[in-house]
Amino acid sequence: MGKAAKGSRKGKKAWRANIRTDDIDEFFEKQTRDAHAGAAAIPSLPSDSLFFVDKPASASTSSAAVVSEPTSKDIPVKRKIEKNREKVLYHESILKRNPYVQTIPSSLVSKKDRKKLKKKAKKEELQESREDKVVPMEDDSAEKILDIWGGDAGFAKSKKGMQRLKKNRSTTSVFPAVEVEPPGCSFNPDKEDHQDSLAQAVANEMTKIYTKELGPKPVPLTVIGEAVTEEDKFFLDAADDGDAAEGNGDQDADDVAGQRKTKTKRVTRVELNKRARRKERLRTEADAKKLEILSKEIDRLPNIMAEIAKEDEEKEKVRIRRNMAKEERLKSAPRRLGRHKFEPAPVQVMLTEEISGSLRKLKGCSNLARDRFKSIEKRGILAPSKKISKRRRR
Repeated sequence: MGKAAKGSRKGKKAWRANIRTDDIDEFFEKQTRDAHAGAAAIPSLPSDSLFFVDKPASASTSSAAVVSEPTSKDIPVKRKIEKNREKVLYHESILKRNPYVQTIPSSLVSKKDRKKLKKKAKKEELQESREDKVVPMEDDSAEKILDIWGGDAGFAKSKKGMQRLKKNRSTTSVFPAVEVEPPGCSFNPDKEDHQDSLAQAVANEMTKIYTKELGPKPVPLTVIGEAVTEEDKFFLDAADDGDAAEGNGDQDADDVAGQRKTKTKRVTRVELNKRARRKERLRTEADAKKLEILSKEIDRLPNIMAEIAKEDEEKEKVRIRRNMAKEERLKSAPRRLGRHKFEPAPVQVMLTEEISGSLRKLKGCSNLARDRFKSIEKRGILAPSKKISKRRRR
């Protein structure tokens, strides 16, 4: 690289432009470096702040001097610590939680906290019940005796994550364990009581028959059809040919219509204005109709309130009737526990010709085991079931 060409020094402007400023630039750079390094303010500082005389302390004030004034070796260490200390910004200090300020508890408890409180209360109740069940031990007993009838008091606690199975709490049944049959079912009943029991048995059987007849009929697996004659086949074939011909004719007509050129009619400004006026008129009529309907509804407010009150009254009556029917149904049959409904056993009543009037001639027909089984099902202790008949292999 050659030297740069020197400019002309003729004239005052050219002479000023060619003045060298290297020393000025070096001075400014040095001043900037000193300012960054912290040495720029040293000449202006007093000597007391830069240097100090380390005088030996007396025996009486040595302990106080050690506590109050730091040694010369500690000062640079402290400066280094303060220099390297992490600076906390203002917004970060706001976000930091103050340990001396307690948060105001919310009056509304969240679902999560509510579940925790319920779980804690249940745990405390279970712990109290276990403590009550524990048998007190004697002081001189060497081994710990567990109460085997005390529930879960002597067993170890369940692991975290394992839940105990909830026990079904059976409510007391309204049906007695042993039901007394009506007097008409006796071996030597009165005539009127016997007729009443017979009528009840006949009514139960007829109810079953009517329910089966009036119920929905099952869909048959196979439908028996009729054979098609030759004449019907001929007419069916002719109808199919006619439908096919009509379909071909429609397709040809569509093709011809598609081949025609569509001519678009130009809409004039008058037609556009008519459409706009018609649209505005329809909108105005619709708004007026809405206002009219609204005013009529406002006038009908008393009638609407009366209708609502009447509907509420009817709903209340229906609810009362439903509850009464439910109570009556529970009096005759238990709640449904499983897949099948409870079917009461038929009334064990004898016919008129079977009444002998003596226990010696009485025909044994009742089964005690079946009677007890039906009683258990009726009281809701056992879910009702049906007898499953095995299919015979062919």
